[in-house]
Amino acid sequence: MTATTTPVPPAACDLAIVGAGLLGLATARELLRRQPGLKVAVIEREPDVAAHQSGHNSGVIHAGIYYKPGSLKAQLCVTGASELYAFCEQHAIDHERCGKLVVATDASELPRLDELERRGVANGVPGLRRLDAAGMAEIEPHVRGVAALHSPDTGIVDFPAVARALAGEVVAAGGTVTTGCAVEQLLEPAGGGVELVHAHGRTRARRAVVCAGAWADVLVPRGASRGGAAGGSAVGGGAVGGGAVPDVRIVPFRGAYRVLREPRAELVKALIYPVPDPELPFLGIHLTRGIDREVHVGPTALMVAARDAYRLSRIVPADVAATLRWPGTYRMVRRWWRTGFDELRHAFSTEAVAKSARRFIPEIQAEDLLPGPSGVRGQAVGRDGALIDDFVVSESAAALHVRNAPSPAATASLALARSIADRVERALG
Repeated sequence: MTATTTPVPPAACDLAIVGAGLLGLATARELLRRQPGLKVAVIEREPDVAAHQSGHNSGVIHAGIYYKPGSLKAQLCVTGASELYAFCEQHAIDHERCGKLVVATDASELPRLDELERRGVANGVPGLRRLDAAGMAEIEPHVRGVAALHSPDTGIVDFPAVARALAGEVVAAGGTVTTGCAVEQLLEPAGGGVELVHAHGRTRARRAVVCAGAWADVLVPRGASRGGAAGGSAVGGGAVGGGAVPDVRIVPFRGAYRVLREPRAELVKALIYPVPDPELPFLGIHLTRGIDREVHVGPTALMVAARDAYRLSRIVPADVAATLRWPGTYRMVRRWWRTGFDELRHAFSTEAVAKSARRFIPEIQAEDLLPGPSGVRGQAVGRDGALIDDFVVSESAAALHVRNAPSPAATASLALARSIADRVERALG
């Protein structure tokens, strides 16, 4: 528990928000800014804010290169990045506009790099430019490739510190943040409103917003299907509001990093990414110098047996059962078994990770890589086995459920919170 949290949620409030990650806290902050007298309670199962995806990601502020021009996802990323930088300046949060290279290592990747450049320019990504091998060497002297995109506005940040600052603003505006309080059930009584059953009892609210990350589908009642959007690929678009909500479930994927040991870490100045596979919502093995100055190589993407499987040995029977019951899991595995095999090699072979990193920096060897941090991505999978890469939001009678908020949700959290707040305000009247 931090200085900004309360030990027990209130018995009643206007709005209850489940999940004290970046998006839940940003939504609470946004609504309190709009309606200062609103009684808002944020309830979090873990002992601190940003305990899962918000605090176990790459720490990158994305510039908006990958997304379909005109999509809300593209707009939210570009706008959200600008707002996030301003928020960090206001709160003296560690961040840096270090820049990023998206590198094509051979000619076969150039058409996809062309498409990324087209999208980035259309999205208004600041300073985006195409580089040849000589231009790349000026920015990252050890990188090898045939061409690259340079995004100088891409940056790195301490996202847990951002979450703590958001929580502080929520409390300062009259809201409450309670940690260490798991919400076990969400009830919608016939008389209206919503009732949250949690570790400390019950909280009644006029409306609820569920921003539960990897647990996003646990509290969704059957029939929660009004509004939302989904579809697309790794470089696809997305939206909050409008369209039909797909039938999705969360399947947990563990992403593990290796750390490039000193003095080999000096081979990487900032951020180096591959040209992504447009069929997958994962960006592939990349190299990122974090705000702590460590260079991380990864991540892997391995389906695991718990929504909080930061260790591979972690098994939660209920999570395993949920994954195995979902027909989309088997269809996904049938479609992507070759990719899954590659990810198994990356997960268990340091040499396989080093080989992928050598595509960009030939000097990297397996002995240069040490065990590093890990995170778990709550990947939304459709009934047909599709890997959903868009924002998915659905509504039940008295609750709004953020069922999928993939990257760049952390970057876009302040802007995405406005879209969610718009819908909540309409519902509250």
